[in-house]
Amino acid sequence: MKHSSLCLRAVTVAALFAATPGFSQEGKDRAPQPGGRSDGRVVREVRHELVMLPYYGVFDNLAYRVDGGTVTLLGQVTRPTLKSDAGNVVKRIEGVDKVDNQIVVLPLSSMDDQSRLALYRAIYGHPGLDRYALQAVPPIHIIVDHGKVTLEGVVATQGDKDLANIRANEVSGVFSVVNNLHVEK
Repeated sequence: MKHSSLCLRAVTVAALFAATPGFSQEGKDRAPQPGGRSDGRVVREVRHELVMLPYYGVFDNLAYRVDGGTVTLLGQVTRPTLKSDAGNVVKRIEGVDKVDNQIVVLPLSSMDDQSRLALYRAIYGHPGLDRYALQAVPPIHIIVDHGKVTLEGVVATQGDKDLANIRANEVSGVFSVVNNLHVEK
């Protein structure tokens, strides 16, 4: 696995892959940058701070990119306060000089809220996928924007990825489903 200082990291992907051999070792073979910081340490701290946000949940998707001292925040959230909280916690990390907060706040919609709940039940209530609901931040994130659904995160098998896609497509009121789930290595 090649290391680069400019990497896009989905928080949910990083959370599950942290236990994978090689992934948690990221940045350890790099020389520290001036000022004693390394991109690997900054990457780990950004991931930790974002996962620890109190209102970060299954209907939000946070991702980031680290380029030297600049952190670009990406993704979609249902609450405007989560966007600002993410920017504020990342700004306080030693070695972060600039935060470019490009997180999109999803529009308020009662139809989308109903779809989110129906999708949650369809995916996490299904035998086989219900084991994913037991984690503090479930690994399958459900993003709904005007009836268009995107599934983000990590699952254990290709079968789980396919099953989540099938279950999401069965929910009424859903116009399309984009399945961006990654399978653990």
